[in-house]
Formats: sequence, structure tokens, C-alpha cells
Amino acid sequence: MKIAALQMVSGIDPAANLRTARTLLEEAARAGAELAVLPEYFCVLGRQDTDKLALREPFGDGPIQAFLARAARELGLWVAGGTLPLTASDDAHVRNSALVYSPAGECVARYDKIHLFCYHNGREHYDESRAIEAGTATPVQFCMTARDGRPWCVGLSVCYDLRFPELYRAHARAGADLLLVPSAFTYGTGQAHWDVLLRARAIENLAYVLAPAQGGVHENGRRTWGHSMLVDPWGEVQALRATGAGLVLGEADAARLAEVRAQLPALGHAALL
Repeated sequence: MKIAALQMVSGIDPAANLRTARTLLEEAARAGAELAVLPEYFCVLGRQDTDKLALREPFGDGPIQAFLARAARELGLWVAGGTLPLTASDDAHVRNSALVYSPAGECVARYDKIHLFCYHNGREHYDESRAIEAGTATPVQFCMTARDGRPWCVGLSVCYDLRFPELYRAHARAGADLLLVPSAFTYGTGQAHWDVLLRARAIENLAYVLAPAQGGVHENGRRTWGHSMLVDPWGEVQALRATGAGLVLGEADAARLAEVRAQLPALGHAALL
């Protein structure tokens, strides 16, 4: 099954970001992808965290959700839009939500990011909790059937979740074959940890990992790491884009997945502690 991670350098103008996202989705469809995954904050990276508040939508209604549904339907793709701001329990916060749409344009899964990034190194300071309300700690998977008839169980996560392996082990216990990690890693943390964390999650859970990222220098001055990639269940990087908007296209191979799991059946050896 061909799958695509879409790397972006989103700016402060939502309309411009959606145009870029549509172009990349069309490119993925032309290349034969069955699933295309957008990065975290694909619709906006504002000048400040609270800019998200003006774009929040109620679940099931709004221009960004309509954009994703229409793209999935018109292009015949499974589309994972990770992430967009949905309404929270108060007006001072949003949920940072990944939504998945079937080729019929129906929303089949919603995951609200549960781990909120907080980082301060003396030069950079991030605290997502100032504008984002964490989701409930419930792992979310969806099932998609590839064009060859093979079902795939797909586990959802977002960015900072990558540092919490227990979430991905819960996905593995639920039967996940493919793990999605739409992200906007900072340049410094990405340079230090992105590659090794993605490969570790693939190796630990004997699953494919597809990680679309923000990658470049944004209008707000922020620099993101990029390096969107597809990692196979043996931890090998199958495709990668270092920086700039573009497509990472690769193959989720059911035979390869079965081979690795048969050779090293570690998932069945886990001792629950």
C-alpha cells in the first residue's frame, strides 16, 4: 500500500496553507498513494499560540474540516489531517485534533493530542497548555482496507506523544500495523531526538511509522526540524525529506510486516509489569 507523508512550512495565513496542502494531496493522489497524512498545525502556525483560538471549529462543522472531507472525496484518498484546532471546554483553549477521512469524505476517527509540549532552554520557551486543552488518555485507532483488500489497523498520535512509548505499546496491543506521528518538532529537539525516537517506536512495536512534519523557517520566526519520514518495522528509514514543503512517498508492505513479526515475535513476549 502506497502511503504519503506531506511536509509543510505552514505560515500565518490559513487560506495559503490550505492551498499548499491541497497541492500536496493532489500530488500524493497522482503518485498512487492510498493514505496521505498532513503535519501538525498544517492549517496555521500563527505569530503566537493564541492565534489558534480564532480558527477553532466545533467537531463536525467548519471550513478546515470541510476542506479535508472534500479533498478525501474528490481525490479518492484516505486523508489524515493532523492537526487542526477544535473547540475545547472553555474559550481560552482549543483541542489539537487529528481527524481522519475516508475516500467517501466521512470522518472515521478523531484523536485529541494528550501530551502537551513544554520546553525551555533559556532561548526558546514553549508551553502548549497555555492555549491547548489535552485530550483524554484513550488510544485511538482506525481500520482502513487497502485497494488490494488487505485491512490495516492504524494508530494515531501527535508530535510530543512520540516521547511516551506506552501510548504506542497500547496501539500495538490493539493490533496496529501503522503508526502516524504528524509533528512540528522544534529544530533543536528534532536534531537531537527525532530520528532515534521514530525508529525506536517502529522497532519496539514491529510496525510501520509514518511521520509528516513541519520543516523550515516559518513566518513567525520559528524553525522546525522537518525530516518527514517512513520507517519500516525493522527500524529502517524507507523515505525521507529533510526540509521544505514536499512529499515523502513509500510502501507499507504487508509481506514485510509479517516477515519481521514472524522472525522476531517480540510483541508476544512482553511481560506486563
